[in-house]
Amino acid sequence: MEYAELHCLSNFTFLRGASHPQELIERAAELGYAGLALTDECSVAGIVRAHAAARDLPLKLVVGSEITTGEHLKLVVLAPNRRAYGELCRLIGFARRAAVKGEYRVGREELARHLQGSQCLTLWLAEESPDIEDGVWLKERFADRLWLAVELQSNGCKRQTLDDCRAIAKKLGLPLVASGNVHMHSRERRMLQDTLTAIRHGKPVERLGFALHPNAERVLRPLDELARIYPRDLLRETLSILERIEFSLDELRYEYPRELVPEGRTPTNHLRILTEEGARRRWPEGVPEKVTRLVEHELELIGELKYEPYFLTVHDIVRFARNEGILCQGRGSAANSAVCFCLGITEVDPARMEMLMERFISRERNEPPDIDVDFEHERREEVIQYIYTKYSRERAALAATVITYRPKSAIRDVGKALGFGAGELDTLARSLHWWDRRNVDTERVTEAGLDPASPRVRRLLSLVESVLGFPRHLSQHVGGFVISERPLSELVPVENAAMPGRTVIQWDKNDLEELGLLKVDILGLGMLSAIRKSFELMEDFYGREFSMSSIPAEDPEVYRMISKADTLGVFQIESRAQMAMLPRLKPRCYYDLVIEVAIIRPGPIQGDMVHPYLRRRNGEEPVTYPSAGVRKVLERTLGVPIFQEQVMQLAIVAAGFTPGEADQLRRAMAAWQRRGDLGSMEERLIQGMLERGYRREFAERIFNQIKGFGEYGFPESHAASFALLAYVSAWLKCHEPAVFFCALLNSQPMGFYAPAQLVRTAREHDVDVRPIVVTRSRWDSSLEPGAGCEPAIRLGLRVVKGLSAKGGERLLEARAGREFADVEDLARRARLDAKDLGALAAAGALKPFARNRHRARWSVAGIEKPAPLLDRARIPEAIPMLKAPTEGEDIMADYRRMGLTLGRHPLALLRERLGAMGVLEAEAVRRLKHGTRVCAAGLVIIRQRPASADGVTFVTVEDETGYLNLIVWENVAQRERRALLGAMLLGVEGRVQKEGEVLHIIAERLHDQSRLLGGLTARSRDFR
Repeated sequence: MEYAELHCLSNFTFLRGASHPQELIERAAELGYAGLALTDECSVAGIVRAHAAARDLPLKLVVGSEITTGEHLKLVVLAPNRRAYGELCRLIGFARRAAVKGEYRVGREELARHLQGSQCLTLWLAEESPDIEDGVWLKERFADRLWLAVELQSNGCKRQTLDDCRAIAKKLGLPLVASGNVHMHSRERRMLQDTLTAIRHGKPVERLGFALHPNAERVLRPLDELARIYPRDLLRETLSILERIEFSLDELRYEYPRELVPEGRTPTNHLRILTEEGARRRWPEGVPEKVTRLVEHELELIGELKYEPYFLTVHDIVRFARNEGILCQGRGSAANSAVCFCLGITEVDPARMEMLMERFISRERNEPPDIDVDFEHERREEVIQYIYTKYSRERAALAATVITYRPKSAIRDVGKALGFGAGELDTLARSLHWWDRRNVDTERVTEAGLDPASPRVRRLLSLVESVLGFPRHLSQHVGGFVISERPLSELVPVENAAMPGRTVIQWDKNDLEELGLLKVDILGLGMLSAIRKSFELMEDFYGREFSMSSIPAEDPEVYRMISKADTLGVFQIESRAQMAMLPRLKPRCYYDLVIEVAIIRPGPIQGDMVHPYLRRRNGEEPVTYPSAGVRKVLERTLGVPIFQEQVMQLAIVAAGFTPGEADQLRRAMAAWQRRGDLGSMEERLIQGMLERGYRREFAERIFNQIKGFGEYGFPESHAASFALLAYVSAWLKCHEPAVFFCALLNSQPMGFYAPAQLVRTAREHDVDVRPIVVTRSRWDSSLEPGAGCEPAIRLGLRVVKGLSAKGGERLLEARAGREFADVEDLARRARLDAKDLGALAAAGALKPFARNRHRARWSVAGIEKPAPLLDRARIPEAIPMLKAPTEGEDIMADYRRMGLTLGRHPLALLRERLGAMGVLEAEAVRRLKHGTRVCAAGLVIIRQRPASADGVTFVTVEDETGYLNLIVWENVAQRERRALLGAMLLGVEGRVQKEGEVLHIIAERLHDQSRLLGGLTARSRDFR
C-alpha cells in the first residue's frame, strides 16, 4: 500500500507544530510514504527547508497551506503547478498584510476571489461534524478541485466521523480523501506538542483541558497502521491527488528588475557603458592593462549568466546614496569585482589586489552573486525607503530572519507552561549568561535554588532541550533586500514587519541562498556615520571640504600609531585581540592592514596560520614554496594561506580544480563542521596535488589549514574593504583626534568601547573635553575653539540619560532667541517637565545657574507649572545653604546620568584602600617582568568569549592609570563564574604574560570587589 500525507504542520506553524520540516520529510521517507504536503498555517516559511531535505529522497514534496477563514471554514490549499503556487502565495500575502504582524485575516468572499478560477487544489477540513452548508458553498466555487478530508485520530468517534463524512460527500458529490492533520514526526514529541499548546494559550498545561489534543495520533503513522484505520479507497485517493502535483521549488525563476535600462539600450551594452565611464573616472590618465583584462573577463561572464540587471540595480542604489551624501561602500565577495569598482559599488582597487571573480560569481555555481553594501547606520533608512519607493512594496521586501528559542526564552516559556513560578524562572534564566551554549547544565539549576534531580525539574530541562532551535517568530533581516521585476507575491508571500513601513518575505537569508534567489544586503555601519560626521565637523570648524578620497594615503605617522596599538575607536582593529597583534605585526602599508584585519579571525587561528606568518615576517623562519605556481598564490602572505581566495587559487594551481570547482571546495569547507565530512573533496584535493608532484606532507598540511577556515573563512576582498575604513579612521584619530572622538560620541551606540573610554582616550590624546552645560551644549557633542589651533569637544545634551529629545529640541530653540537668565527662565521658555529638568540637574548641566548638583536639584524641585495669570510673575526665593556633594558623589552621579565622568577615575578615590590590599595600578603592572605574580583590579569594560577561543574569556579592565587585559581559561571561568560575569569592579590574581609590548594577566583567581564602588554603576560591553 502507498500513501501521501496531505495535511502536515511543521514548527513553522509557530507553537502548533512540534517537528522541524526536515524531520517530517525524513520520517515520511523512512515510513515509505509516496509524498508529503507541508501545509503550515497561512505560511510557506518552512517549505525551503523541507525542499532541501527532500531533494535526495524518494519522496514527492507538495507545497500547500492550511487556511482558516473568519467564518471558521478550514481548508488545505495545495499548489499542483507554478501558476497555482503563485496564486497560493498571493492569498497568503493578502491574508497576512490584512492583519498585524504574526496574525492573518481572510473572509470567505476574499478566499473565493483569490481561488475561484485558480488551479489550486482544495481539501475541506470538516473536523468531526462537517456543515453541509459550508460544503455547498465550497462546491459551487471550487467544483472539481475540492475534496472532503477525513481525519481519523483514534479518539473514540472514528466510526461516527467516517459515516458523517461519507453521508455529506455523497450528498454533495465530493470525493473523500484520507489525511492526518500531522503535528509531529514522532509520538515522542507529544509532551512537547502539549507544552507548545500551553505557551500559545498562555496557560499552564494542567489548565488547558479540551484545548489539548486527546492523544498522540497527530503523527506520521506507519502504513500498516493507516491501513487498519482508513478505508483503502480514501488512502488511494491521496495518490490520485499526488499524481496531479507537478510543481517543485526548483521551478522558481527569479526575474531581475529591468526599468534601469534606458530606451534604445540593452542591459548588456548599458552595463558596459557605465563600467567604461566609471573606469575613465577611476583612471583619468588611462586604464591599466591588467584592469582592462579583468573588466572584459567579468563582463563576458556577467553577460553569459545574464546578471547585468543585478549589477545595474545595485549601481542605482549606490548612486542614490552618493547623490544624497550618504557614505557607502561595498564589501564581501563583491569587492572581488573590477566591474563593481568601476561602478563605484566598492572601493577596492583591482590594480592593487589579486582579483578572483569566481569567488563572486561562477558558471559552475549557477546562482546569482551576493553584493553587500554598507551605508551610514543613521541614514540607512533613507536608502531602504528609496528602494520601496522606486520598486513599490509589491516588488521589494526585506528577507526574514527566523527567531528561534534560546536557553533563556525557552526556560521562561516552557517553565510557565509547566506551572513554575515567575520567581523561580527568573532566577534560573538570570543564572544563564551570554556565553552559555545551547545547554542548561545542572550547576546553573542548583545555583538557582532548584533540585536538578526532581522529576519536575528534569521534565523542564528535557523540554527546554527539545525546544531549543525551534522557530518562535519571523523577524526582519538586518538588510537583505529582495527586488524583482514581477510582484514578489508570485514568488513568496510578503507580510508586515513589526516596524512601521517595512514588509518582509517569509524566507530568510539561508532559504534564499538554497533556492539561488537574488538578495542585496543594505547594511548599516556605524563607522561610516562617524567618518561622515568627522568630515562635517572638519568642514564647519576649518571651512574646508574633506572626503574619503582626500585623506592622504600611506601616512607613516598613522602606521606608527597603529603599530603601538593606539587604536581604541579605530574601525576593525580596536579589539583586544587586534591590539595584541598590532605591535607584533607592525603594519607599515595598506596591504599589511588588509592582513591584520583578516588574520585575527577564527579561520587563520584554527588553521594555525598566525604564528607561521609572524615568524616568517620577523625573519625567524625561512619562506619557501614548493613550486612557482604556489609562490604566485602565497607570496604576498609569505607562503601562508590567510584568505579564502588563496584557498581557491591553491586548489586551481596545485590540484587542477576549475575556478567553479574551487568555489565548491570553499562552500564544502564552510559546511564541513555542520556535516562532519569532506569526503570526495579531501581525496580529490590531495590526489590532485600528488599527481602534480607535490609531497603528501605538503598536500595534507594545506588541506588541514584550509579546513581550519571552517565556516569562518575571510575573503581578501572583504578585508580590503574593511582595511580602507580602518586606515581612514586611524588617520582621523592620528591627525584630528578631537574631530574623531566627537564624531564617535555622536554616532553611539557602536564599536567595542563605551563613551567613557572614548572620552578618556581623547583626553589622553590632549583633547580638551568640556562638560555639558545648558548655556553652551548643543544636542550633539560639538567642537569649540581650544588652546592654540586645536579644537575642544563640548559634550552634547544627548549624553544626558533621561533627557527627552523633544525637551532638548525645545531647549535649543528657546536658547536661540536669547540666553537663559536662570533655571526658572529655562524651564518656562523651554517648557521642560520635571523629568527633563531633573535629568539636567543630576547631570550637572545646570552649573551656570547653580554651583553644584544639590543646589540644582533644589532649584528644579521648586518649579511648578505657572497659572495663566502668573505666567510672567517672578517669585524670588532665598538660596539654601546646601552642602556641596563630595567628589565621590559627583563621580557616581556622572556615571549614573552620563555613563562617564570628566572628574577623576573612580578607582583613584579607592587607590589607598586597594593599595592596602596589595592591588597594583595598571601602570605598575606594565612594568613587571614576564611570569611575575600579580594582584590587580579595575572596572570591567569588555568581556569577550569568541566561538573560536575554546572556552577562553578575554576581559579588559581599567583603572586610573590605564587598561589591563585578562585571559581567563575555561576551568577558571567556570570556578569563578559569579565574579567573572557579575562584577563591575573585578579583582584578579594571576601571572604576567609578556611578549614584547603585549601584556596579559593569566587569571588564577577572580574577586568581585564591586561593593567598594558604593552606588556607582558602570556597564561593560560583552561580546560573543
